Amino acid sequence: MTPQEYVEEVLSLVERIPEGRVTSYGAIADALADRSGRNSPRQIGGIMSRHGGGVPWHRVVNSSGGLPPGHEQEARARLLAEGVPMRGERVVMTKAFWTPVI
Repeated sequence: MTPQEYVEEVLSLVERIPEGRVTSYGAIADALADRSGRNSPRQIGGIMSRHGGGVPWHRVVNSSGGLPPGHEQEARARLLAEGVPMRGERVVMTKAFWTPVI
């Protein structure tokens, strides 16, 4: 898989996250690992930072429910509007987590 194909796969997967649910950078990396040979949550974060503006980027959080760095306020507002359960500044992952499936 080329780097551009990997970016497209990541964005396609993010587009499938249902409203009111979230997934993590690591879960996306894990879901794509078999097809791409890559498995880096940091790489997913970089892709989202550079290319994620056209997809529901706010639905991708860190594994402990932390919001996208630098966009916490906007992400929190969007997630609350979708009914995502929050505890303070973190998503309640046990209730909102969506497992990506390829």
